[in-house]
Amino acid sequence: MEILLLIFLPLAGALISSLFGERQQVKTLAFIWSLLSLGLTAYLLSVFNPESSAPQFVVDHSWLSYYGIRFKAGIDGISMIVVLLTNGLMPLIILSSFKHTYKRPGSFYALILLMQSALLLVFTALDAFLFYIGWEASLIPIYFICAIWGGENRIKVNMKFFIYTFAGSLIMLLGIIYLHLQTPDKSYDLQAFYDLSLSTAEQGWIFWAFFLAFAVKMPVFPFHTWQPDTYTEAPTTGTMLLSGIMLKMGIYGAIRWLIPVAPLGFAEWGQFALILSIIGVVYASIIAFTQKDVKRLVAYSSIAHVGLIAAGIFAWNTNGLQGAMIQMINHGINVFGMFFVLDIIIRRLHTRDSFEMGGIAKVAPQLAIAFLIIILGSIALPLTNGFIGEFLLLFGIYQYNIWASLIAGLTIILGAVYMLRLYQRVMLGPTNALTLGFKDIDGTEKLVLGVVCALIIIIGVYPNPILHISEATVKALVDMVDGKVHGISTTF
Repeated sequence: MEILLLIFLPLAGALISSLFGERQQVKTLAFIWSLLSLGLTAYLLSVFNPESSAPQFVVDHSWLSYYGIRFKAGIDGISMIVVLLTNGLMPLIILSSFKHTYKRPGSFYALILLMQSALLLVFTALDAFLFYIGWEASLIPIYFICAIWGGENRIKVNMKFFIYTFAGSLIMLLGIIYLHLQTPDKSYDLQAFYDLSLSTAEQGWIFWAFFLAFAVKMPVFPFHTWQPDTYTEAPTTGTMLLSGIMLKMGIYGAIRWLIPVAPLGFAEWGQFALILSIIGVVYASIIAFTQKDVKRLVAYSSIAHVGLIAAGIFAWNTNGLQGAMIQMINHGINVFGMFFVLDIIIRRLHTRDSFEMGGIAKVAPQLAIAFLIIILGSIALPLTNGFIGEFLLLFGIYQYNIWASLIAGLTIILGAVYMLRLYQRVMLGPTNALTLGFKDIDGTEKLVLGVVCALIIIIGVYPNPILHISEATVKALVDMVDGKVHGISTTF
């Protein structure tokens, strides 16, 4: 019952919000509704047993029984991490939009809550067809958010984003249908997929069918080309949804569906996927150096950070996966904070060119301090949230291959250089005619950035509670896949 409430509570909020039309008060309603979801998540976390690797709060109802489709959903340690991220970040995303006045606000906030519902369905589904429904449903609201409220080139950019993601999804659907037909009772159940004994050749093409869909969503090199343009042209709220939460669908999908369902395919192609991930780390970091558009710089930085997470997953060991778990939360917090700070600056200065900025720290010291804390978290300074995540990821990659870890580690060095250079350009130096009258943060801006900075420091100092949530499930999943690859009988 709790899972049904978790999934459908935002959907109810979306339906109510859509009735508000042009009334700006809907933003307050959407914020309160997101707090209800956060409260429910807090309750689920309080009664969740992290020592168990099995799904909890499971709901399993017959739905389209003739086709073997059931409404089956639940939460284990891996799901809990992304549910916590989704419902924890959503109130901040909505609150960060309060300084904007959107046309048709009822539709705008309804689409945000609809996307939240679809994301939660993806992160809790234990039926492959249900997972696919959530996967596709999440694309609809973000498409319209970007297409209606985006920038000047939004139509062209948004179409590219849609084609990339929809094409990858269709290939994944073929893989899901094939797996369904191989199950003894023609089921879409996740455990039934885990229990299949397919040949190496079959698992090889299943691996690619899922990998293409997940690689586009993360995105992994060379499937990333839609991302910088989309992040730049999307309204800032849309960019936050895409970077903070939506790309975690690909990371989650690789951990939950890709590797456990096709372990022999992973054994054959996993190294290639890891190499692509590391190439993305270096490539995106180098491209970030050349960017003067602040949103594009952060977009390429996100590709580099997610490439490191992907490499940690494809290294496939406990340290790499635990690093991916906590770094999903850390990346969501940090990239949201980055885009929010940039939104404040762009809204006041009406430019995204970093060379036209400068000296903002002199006139907006509170914003400068918050921006510095967020950047330090992004470059993984010890005692900030990014440190433990990137340490575990690199350690996991090191256990796989020392040279891979050395190359992947460039993201920390390069990231520190271009992020600190961004801070220097924007915040330091003398003020100019554009920045002289810059106003410091106030109201909801202070509240949002205060929460973000507190989370960066708290998680950096004491990350163990988050790591403990996923530990048992991660270990069980690693053992199951390793057992299948090496011919050892194990269960999940």
